[in-house]
Amino acid sequence: MDRADGVFPLGNAALSGAAEPEVELPLVGVSACLKQGEHAPYHSVMDRYVEAVRLGTGAVPVIVPALGDERGLDALLTRLDGILFTGSPSNVCPSLYGGPPPRPGNLADPRRDATTLPLMRRAIAAGVPLLAICRGIQELNVALGGTLHQHLHEVPGRADHRSDKSKPWPERYEPRHLVRLAPGGFLQRLLDGAETVMVNSLHGQGIDRLAPRLVVEATAEDGTIEAVRVEGARAFAIGVQWHPEWRVLENPVSRRLFAAFGEAVRERRRLRAATH
Repeated sequence: MDRADGVFPLGNAALSGAAEPEVELPLVGVSACLKQGEHAPYHSVMDRYVEAVRLGTGAVPVIVPALGDERGLDALLTRLDGILFTGSPSNVCPSLYGGPPPRPGNLADPRRDATTLPLMRRAIAAGVPLLAICRGIQELNVALGGTLHQHLHEVPGRADHRSDKSKPWPERYEPRHLVRLAPGGFLQRLLDGAETVMVNSLHGQGIDRLAPRLVVEATAEDGTIEAVRVEGARAFAIGVQWHPEWRVLENPVSRRLFAAFGEAVRERRRLRAATH
């Protein structure tokens, strides 16, 4: 990070409209979902994720379709400087982690699963920075061999982390509960030694068995894993269960998280440029 307040030169240029040479701007993939429209399926991603990449990192967002096919993923990674794995109303298919069949009404997206899970593994191996949010952290855990709670609020001792759908949309993203940062962890160092931070909460599923390569970076007061990092990763590889993309520049924690991701992305861009 370039400054302690989480503001960095490239991000400021993006906000102010100052021109950066287009060739120097890094590219960050943003994972999309495949949804069924009235007449045909379509690829979709919320604008707030695109804007969080653009404003929070200063990079150019590039939407990655839910291709459902591993062919071409390595070629894609050679052109990207980072990947943001987004949240979604859909859930990772439990067959991918040996879980029981989902209940009726479960929202699934098998084409997204077939894209994001192998893409995560390839990104980690290739040293491409990644930030995984909400469904993204659950995908990361499954991709590396972990399991999920399909109904977290039904687990004894766990709170209900789902959003209150009776509230207006913006109010659902307001800070809701504390998370405790792992002592000496990446997030605690990033946040100047803070012990706890307030986060929003809009998820029905959560990490059950932690994947072998993941290290816990934050937990909720009920023990729910709220943030992880990939141990031994060659580049930035962080997952969070909350939604830092929401009004990214208004929240100091979100701003610093995206600034750190942005610095890793720019370093990846410098390395790519040096090899061409």
